[in-house]
Amino acid sequence: MKRKSILFTVVIFLGTSMSCRDIMDLEPLDRVSSDVILSSEDGIRAFLANLYYRLPTEEFNYTWGGPHSGYGLWHGLLSDVMADNAAHSEFNESPEFRRSLYSYWSDGYKVNRDINLLLRAVQSSTFLEEETKNELISEAHFLRAFNYFTLAKWYGGIPVISSYQDYDPDIESLKVPRSTEKDTYDFILSDCDEAVKYLPPSRSGNDERRVTKWVAYALKSRVALHAASIAKYGSKAPLSGEAVSKGLVGIDASAANDYYEQCILASKEIMEGGVHRLYKPNPASAEEAANNYMALFQNPSLAPEEAIFTFGYTRPFTDGHTMDLWCNPNQTADGSSFPGRVNPSLELVDLYESYTTPGQSAPIVTTADGDVSDYNGYNAARTYLKFDTPYDIFKDKDARLWATVILPGTEWKGVTINIQAGFIKPDATPVIEAEKATVEVNGVTYHTFGADSWKDYSGFDPQHIAEMTRTGFSFKKFLSPTTVSGNANTGASTNDWIEMRYAEVLLNYAEAVIESGYTGGNAQEIAKNELNAIRRRAGHTVDIPLSLENVLRERRVELAFENKRWWDLIRRRDLHEVFNNYIHTALCPVLDLTGGQPKYIFVRKYIARGVALTVPSRYYYTAIPGIGSNDLIQNPQY
Repeated sequence: MKRKSILFTVVIFLGTSMSCRDIMDLEPLDRVSSDVILSSEDGIRAFLANLYYRLPTEEFNYTWGGPHSGYGLWHGLLSDVMADNAAHSEFNESPEFRRSLYSYWSDGYKVNRDINLLLRAVQSSTFLEEETKNELISEAHFLRAFNYFTLAKWYGGIPVISSYQDYDPDIESLKVPRSTEKDTYDFILSDCDEAVKYLPPSRSGNDERRVTKWVAYALKSRVALHAASIAKYGSKAPLSGEAVSKGLVGIDASAANDYYEQCILASKEIMEGGVHRLYKPNPASAEEAANNYMALFQNPSLAPEEAIFTFGYTRPFTDGHTMDLWCNPNQTADGSSFPGRVNPSLELVDLYESYTTPGQSAPIVTTADGDVSDYNGYNAARTYLKFDTPYDIFKDKDARLWATVILPGTEWKGVTINIQAGFIKPDATPVIEAEKATVEVNGVTYHTFGADSWKDYSGFDPQHIAEMTRTGFSFKKFLSPTTVSGNANTGASTNDWIEMRYAEVLLNYAEAVIESGYTGGNAQEIAKNELNAIRRRAGHTVDIPLSLENVLRERRVELAFENKRWWDLIRRRDLHEVFNNYIHTALCPVLDLTGGQPKYIFVRKYIARGVALTVPSRYYYTAIPGIGSNDLIQNPQY
C-alpha cells in the first residue's frame, strides 16, 4: 500500500504549494483555526495527507536535516553510509557525525501534536459516519505509532502525550515526564493494535494509497523486534546513571520473549493474510533473479504483492529524490557534477554467498594462500590470483550482489564501468592509487585508472575524489537503468521508496523465532522455509538450516541499502563493537603487466584516506534537547 505527497484527490492543492511544510504553520491558515480546517471530511483528509508526508520515513532524501530534506546535499542513504554497508567517496561519515547533527525531538512532537489534534477532531465529529470515523481513528493511531517509534529509537523512553494539549499559561501543567523505555514501546505497540482494529485489508480508487491493516501489522512486527532486541542484548553495552536506574533507557531481559512473540504473531498475520508475498519467487536462473530483484526497486509499482508501504515521489525537481544525482558511477553521471558518492564496502560484498558453497559468506579470495584478513595493501611477496576480466573474481556470487552493486568491468546503462586502481609494470613496479601515469607494453599504452580521461573511469583517482569510488565498487540498487532527464538538478528521480516489504516481515519472523526458541504453530519449520524462500528468489537452489548466523546474514544482504542496517546495529547493541577503530575496506582491481598477457589481480586493503572510527556506548541513545526548561532526565553520559 503506497503513500505519496499527493494522497487523495482533495489534496492536489497541498501537493502544489504546501507539501513540505507543517499545514498548521502556513498562510492563510494563520487566519483560520484548526477547528475550521477539521470541520469537514475534505478538511480532515487534507490534514491527514500532510501528516503522511511528515512521517519520519528514512527514504532517499533523508539526511541529518530529517526526512525529505536531502535536496542539494552530499548523498542519499545516510543511514547505510553512516554504518558499515558503504563509504562516502569523499568524506569519512562517522556515526558520531550523525548523532551530533540530527535531532528529531522538536519535529517529532510537532507531528505528534497534530496527530492528537486530528484524533480529537475525528472522535468528536458529528458529520462523519461511524465506519469512516473508526477507520480514521485507526489511521491516526498508525501515524502516531510510526512517529513515536522514531522518537523511541533515538531517545529511549520519552514523554508519551496521548491526547491534544490545549494551551495553558501555566507551563508546568503541560510538562510530561519521560516514560520508561518499556512503557514507551508498550504504548507504541498498543497504538499498532488500535490501528489494526478498523483499518481495511485493501484500498481502491482515490484511497488505494492509504495504509491498510497489513501496514499496521508490519509496523508492529518491526517495533516488537526492536524492543525484544534491546531487552535481550542491552547488557552488551551497559550504561549507568539516573536514566538507567529509572528505566528510561533499557528494557529488562525478562521482557524479550514477550516482544519476540508479538513480532512473530504480527508477522504471521501478514504471512497468512493472502495479500502480500514475495515478488517473482521462482526465477529460472541467477540472471533472472538479479533482473527481478532490480526491477522490484526500480519500479515498486510492479510489485504490490511485496511492497507493503511505500513513499512516493510525484514531480521531478520538486517532490523527486536525489539517488540518480548522487549515486551513479562517474561514467554515467547523466549531468550530475558529483556522482559516485555511495561506495559499497568490501565487507558487505564479502557477505554474499556463492552458489557452490551455500549457507556461508563467500569472502573475495585474492591470493593463493586464501588469506582474506590482510588489508595492508599490495605485497609483492604474495602470490595473487589472476583473472582475465575485472569481474571474473565475482563469478558464482549471489544474484543480489550483481543487482545491488556495480562491480568492476560490468556494464551499466550501456557503458562498461571502468574501476581500476592501478597497474603492475613489466619490471614488477606497482603503481596503485597514485597519480595518473602510463606505461607502454608491446605498443599498447596502459593507464593507471584504466583510461586517459577522468570522465572515462569511475574509481580511485586521487585528483577527483568526489566522483570516484574508493572501495572498488559503485552503487546500483534503486538507480534508473536509463538516463534520467534533468539529473543535473536535485529531485529529478521519481521511483518510489519501499518503506516496508514482505521480505522484511519474513526476516523479522525468522529472527524472532530463532532468538526466542518459539515453537508454537510449527514456527521453527515455517521460519526455515521462509528464510529459504527468500534465498530461492535470489537464485539459490539448496536450502540452508535455520540459525541466527544465517538469518542475520540473509537480512544484511536482502535489505542492503534500505536503511535498516544502522538500526540493526543499534537494537542488537553491535554498534560499539563494529565501530571500534573501524576503517572501511576496499577491493582494488590492478592490471598485472608482468606476464605475456595482461591479467587482473585484486588487492584487499583499507580505503584510501580512511579514518579509524570508534563510538562510545552512549551513542545507543541521543541527547535530549532543552532539558534546562523541560525538566526531563538526560540520557546517560551527555
